[in-house]
Amino acid sequence: MLGIACAPCFAQEVSDEVLNKAFYTYRAGGPKADGLPPAGGVINKGNVEAAKPYLSSAMYEFIRKGEYEMQVGETFDFSMHPKYVEATRKNALNVRLDTNGTLKNYVAGRPFPQEPDLKDPAAGLKLAWNFQYGRVWGDLGCIEPFIWDYKSYETGKVERSIVFDKFCFKRYAFRTVDEPTPEFTPNPSNLYRGIYVRVSAPQDLANTQLLIQKFKDDTKLSDAYLYLGFQRRVRRLATGQTTDAFLGSDLMIEDFEGYNGRISDMTWTYKGTKTLLLPFWDRATVKSKGRQHKATGEDGSVWEYTGFGGKSQCHQDAPFQLRTTYVIEATPKDASHPVSKRVYYMDAQTAELPIVEIYDRKGELWKQFVIGWVHADRGADPINKGKGADIGDTFSMIDVQSKHCTTGSFRGKVDPGLVHDGIFSVQNMRGGN
Repeated sequence: MLGIACAPCFAQEVSDEVLNKAFYTYRAGGPKADGLPPAGGVINKGNVEAAKPYLSSAMYEFIRKGEYEMQVGETFDFSMHPKYVEATRKNALNVRLDTNGTLKNYVAGRPFPQEPDLKDPAAGLKLAWNFQYGRVWGDLGCIEPFIWDYKSYETGKVERSIVFDKFCFKRYAFRTVDEPTPEFTPNPSNLYRGIYVRVSAPQDLANTQLLIQKFKDDTKLSDAYLYLGFQRRVRRLATGQTTDAFLGSDLMIEDFEGYNGRISDMTWTYKGTKTLLLPFWDRATVKSKGRQHKATGEDGSVWEYTGFGGKSQCHQDAPFQLRTTYVIEATPKDASHPVSKRVYYMDAQTAELPIVEIYDRKGELWKQFVIGWVHADRGADPINKGKGADIGDTFSMIDVQSKHCTTGSFRGKVDPGLVHDGIFSVQNMRGGN
């Protein structure tokens, strides 16, 4: 019997060996390191030289100068949702890079679960796509409330606090867990993701809202809208405004979640794999809670945020754990961009970007951005149990040049019923609901 040509021919499923290495690498324990204090120990300026091989470069400098003492935590498994792993198994071998660097045949899951190869010139770009389509905040997640503190890095004075009562993320396409999967239909604008932000305090910023709509086509510029309560109108943000300081903080809109721009706007270079201490923890092991803020829920429960320590309380006061880390350098294709490059320390298991070093146009270190992560089953809000999503717990953006920092305290939740569908629309911004 003659064979029948298939158009297109689909590849076999991803092997268990590849999936186990990508998603379950810590089930048998974490990597070992010589000269590092055991779990429960501390790295300070007295022992930092022995720990230097396991620290990002900027973090090493903070500790060496006595501005931060890092707690060492136990490494444990940050497993993904089984449906995300299964989507990777079924779809990843069919994913290809198009000639413009975008993805072909992508459906859901991790696009490139194989280990990166220094000999592969596209390795950095593939890792960037893994981040883009990771499990951060699941298919629908919110931070409620989200508190930002603006601080002097010299004095520690809190100059301003901003409370966001909504900071939400919704996937329209490439969904793996919450129905409908893999995409909402109809999706006439071909959206990939929406981000909605609303300020509740202080009074002069109350009801300020931000809406970002990202498209499935990465070469298409995202739509971004800002609503200023005192002006009572929505205005569309120009492209360049995503690299301005957001609400006077040390963050750009482009900095959200580690990187919130288009993958196609950067040149991504994989620099190698290291074993580094990254900010992943079980909140049960965090001793410093509620130092800055507490939040009372509608049911009367009190949420104590993870605290900050170090110089001027600009650093996370929580244990870092030893994890396999991919080092990536991203350089803007636009020569007028305010950043010359970002160095990303990507966690290999989750594909998150927990540590980012940002360099100015002269090539000098400008900022360090650190996002602390908790597992959905290990101390995040109880609503997250079994959700298999990466839950942010804190952030710290330190501007080493202006001697300033912005810290963020999260109460992150993942659930399809958190907000109504219309919240991610321009019409909703005018109504303020």
